[in-house]
Amino acid sequence: MNSLPLSQQEAARLLLERRAARNSLLSFTKTIFKSRRGYEWQEAAHHITICNALERVFRGECKRLIINIPPRYSKTELIKNFIGWAFGHVPDCEFIYTSYSGRLAAASSWDVRGLAQEPIYRAIFPGLALRDDSQAKDEWRTTAGGIMYAVGAGGTITGYGAGKHRPGFGGALLIDDPLKADEARSDVIRQNVIDWFQNTFESRKNSPETPIILIMQRLHESDLAGWLLNGGNGEQWEHVCLPALQDDGTALWPEKHDVDELRRMQAASPYTFAGQYQQRPAPAEGGLFKPDRIEVIDALPADAHGFIRGWDLASVVNAGDWTAGPRIGKLADGRYVIADMVRVQEGPDQRDATMKATATRDGTGTRISIPQDPGQAGKTQVAYLTKMFAGYRVTASPESGDKVTRAEPFASQVNVGNVVMVRGPWNAALIDEMRMFPNGTFDDQIDGCSRAFSELIAKRSSYFG
Repeated sequence: MNSLPLSQQEAARLLLERRAARNSLLSFTKTIFKSRRGYEWQEAAHHITICNALERVFRGECKRLIINIPPRYSKTELIKNFIGWAFGHVPDCEFIYTSYSGRLAAASSWDVRGLAQEPIYRAIFPGLALRDDSQAKDEWRTTAGGIMYAVGAGGTITGYGAGKHRPGFGGALLIDDPLKADEARSDVIRQNVIDWFQNTFESRKNSPETPIILIMQRLHESDLAGWLLNGGNGEQWEHVCLPALQDDGTALWPEKHDVDELRRMQAASPYTFAGQYQQRPAPAEGGLFKPDRIEVIDALPADAHGFIRGWDLASVVNAGDWTAGPRIGKLADGRYVIADMVRVQEGPDQRDATMKATATRDGTGTRISIPQDPGQAGKTQVAYLTKMFAGYRVTASPESGDKVTRAEPFASQVNVGNVVMVRGPWNAALIDEMRMFPNGTFDDQIDGCSRAFSELIAKRSSYFG
């Protein structure tokens, strides 16, 4: 059955809609989204800001653009739409697109290709056609000579370039989140991304005029955006910074996260929130812990139970390292209690004697968690310590992830007021360490607390000893 012909009014509306989509990236985004998803794009003010910035790049008014934006705030959707919109205007443009994962980059590339084959896209941009013999997810071409090439950050880009050596827009180098959030605290990984940008990615410009666009959530003061904004490659960058919680106290996207929700997120994980959501990585004094929210109590409540003594062992005693062993348990109301802290600067023999004496004082009702260093030396040490703790429930495990990642679950409980501690002479040192973490001189007590808390919430079926 043939569809009914459009009314004159409906035809005029569609013509205006397609004309608007051709002329405006935001209108294009809204039209494409509704056609592909079946419901309206939830427009927010930051979408307009981003589209305006990308259009400035397209018009040649901006050659170096950094956009910092919280995760899941439509950044990748807008970048993909920008590529499709630009191809519609300039079918022979050349793009190189990268993300932290080659698989994700290829998926975004393939999505743009699919977008360009949609009936609504062809109605807006009838002049674009794709080559039938170019169907790889990470590389496809237009019949006009345009190319879309996708690669993971750190990947090889041999034989490909972006942009045209001519006036007007001819494509761009695009970077969409070059770092995974859980890898950004690694100095080595961050530097690898910067080195790759300098030595590989940046050199793929076909012309000095080829634009470079970096869009990402901030993850560290020395991430790629921070390095570039501090003059890393010697160029001036236009910076569009979009914090989730605005300076005037309003929410950037209240339909996504209202102010109350953002404040809750900030309280629970201030270090993560400062970078990923506020685009201002944590200050030098730390920021992961809010120790003022720990209630200090005069005595251990009678209902405290499930205690774990988590040990962080000094690696180099003569360099001032500490061995620390906090004892953490649960309360009947669901909160956690730091009952006491053992902290010493001692050689291996004295340290082991202190740990054994502490276990005797705690009793067999307190479980013990010790770190296991990699390699045979770590296995030998664990075997020795578990033998020393014969009769006690002991677990040993290697450290996984960086110190901040390990500390975040415990910090989130501190920051929402779910942790109390028994008054003692050790309180001040622990509080000071929390305030400065992860940038303070010492972190042994935090490492011990992270280990104890992780063990406390884990479900174990077996123990050594």
